[in-house]
Amino acid sequence: QVQLVESGGGLVQPGGSLRLSCAASGISFGIYVMGWYRQPPGKQRELVATIAGGDTTLYVDFVKGRFTISRDNAKNTVYLQMNSLKPEDTAVYYCNAKLGGINYWGQGTQVIVSS
Repeated sequence: QVQLVESGGGLVQPGGSLRLSCAASGISFGIYVMGWYRQPPGKQRELVATIAGGDTTLYVDFVKGRFTISRDNAKNTVYLQMNSLKPEDTAVYYCNAKLGGINYWGQGTQVIVSS
């Protein structure tokens, strides 16, 4: 059974930081492209960042320079370090594991950026 379990969300003030984690089980973690997506209130889910097994990363423009995706293949875990958070970063953040046409999703973790 495949499970992706996110953690680390919460309430943070503008300019603050959070580190999200996603622990994976039931997959050969090292060969999957891992990603973080988010769904702001009332909007569609959108890509944030991805990291391949060889640590090649991709970021969307609105997080470049602020967010860092990383993975620890020994722990089957992917991380998203989020710095300089803005109110518009408020969203449910989802972990994704992708291999070809196979996609797995976590249940999401809420991030609220507000003063």
